[in-house]
Amino acid sequence: MKKRYSYLIVPLNILTDLIILNVVIYCLSVNVNLLFFLYQNIFWLVISSLIGFYKVYRHTIVFRIINLLFIQFFIFILSYFAYFGVFREGEVVHRQFLTLLYIIIFVTLAKFTWFYLLKRYRSYGNNSRTSVVLGYNQSSKNIIKLFKSKSNLGYKYLGFFSDKNHSSKDFLGNINNVYDYAIAHQVDEIYGSLSYLDKDQIKKLNKFTLEKNIELKLIPEVHELYSKNQRLIFYNETIPIVHVKKLPFEFTENFYTKRIFDIIFSVGVIIFILSWLIPIIWILVKLESKGPLIFKQYREGLNGKEFICYKFRSMKINKDADKIHASKNDTRVTKVGALLRKTSLDELPQFFNVLKGDMSVVGPRPHIESLSSEYQKSVEDYMKRHIIKPGITGLAQVSGYRGEIKKSADIKNRVRLDIFYIENWSFLLDIKIIIKTVLNVFKGEENAY
Repeated sequence: MKKRYSYLIVPLNILTDLIILNVVIYCLSVNVNLLFFLYQNIFWLVISSLIGFYKVYRHTIVFRIINLLFIQFFIFILSYFAYFGVFREGEVVHRQFLTLLYIIIFVTLAKFTWFYLLKRYRSYGNNSRTSVVLGYNQSSKNIIKLFKSKSNLGYKYLGFFSDKNHSSKDFLGNINNVYDYAIAHQVDEIYGSLSYLDKDQIKKLNKFTLEKNIELKLIPEVHELYSKNQRLIFYNETIPIVHVKKLPFEFTENFYTKRIFDIIFSVGVIIFILSWLIPIIWILVKLESKGPLIFKQYREGLNGKEFICYKFRSMKINKDADKIHASKNDTRVTKVGALLRKTSLDELPQFFNVLKGDMSVVGPRPHIESLSSEYQKSVEDYMKRHIIKPGITGLAQVSGYRGEIKKSADIKNRVRLDIFYIENWSFLLDIKIIIKTVLNVFKGEENAY
């Protein structure tokens, strides 16, 4: 039997945070107040349990850690000050804000220290989980590629099983061989492709993995991930029912949160950036070519309704501007225009669209009607993009899918990411996309032309 110590990671994380919490409060307290200590410890544990603060897995990304820290501290700060509203302050803590600052700093450092130390430890082959894959299609290849490229995740990939013979050195035999192999090599996890396995095979695998305490994880095909607005619930604890959840923007508070942010952010950009940038760009554009500074184009917006989208003009005046997107080495693009496109500065006038309410800072990019009609025919669920306002930037754009559409996969991937954004929106996701957009502006993008 393998010696397992992973179960100690979460308790040690909790213990570390509680030590930090209590030491900081103790060092900044005049008199030790046991009620205050007890109150803060209980609330820390309750909050962390409710939000899953310590549910950090080997595949968890850094943004998830930041998200957890933000929520944990936000609620904890509220509970921290609530104490002083319920109980008399006395001499418990004289420097409340300084106490909170130290707690936030040291817990954050501890969280990331644990996170990166574990990654480093696993990159040397320690604390690993042995894994095999059933099936050899695109979905299976994606998970295999992840195992091989990310050693710090702590997965020891042993190979794959398939009913078709393969010359690959990773090929371990047909599907039925997995049972004996898993026992002989003490496999921890089995990953099976849903499109490769039939119902009987899944049933048999499920029974086997339960008996042998092996984790079974099923891999859906990419196209099955288009819709995430579903969750599995059980009636009478035994009958599974797929329940359709409301999309984030169907909640009124989310709609107003996004709109208020759009107004504040766009006003800030217009006042502090566009107020001085517009005259400079006007001079540069006018010196190189004749025509207006602002290029106006009809685009499809919320519910497919057209609106006039603003951009700094980056092309010579031409009759195809409303029909054909710019391509690499496009002769219509001016030298100044090429710079504007490369840095995405040509999009800045769209903050006026945001202020007007036609667009949002973050959302699916708006298309012209002719292209939209074409995409509707070839891309499933394309129209779902129109249930929210289009954005200046979006998840698809910061994920590398921007610029010219060269093949059908380009638009399909854009739509897939747009729908993922719509179905999984959060305010923090918008902030992440904005930050990545700004970083991309400075480092430049291959498809920005």
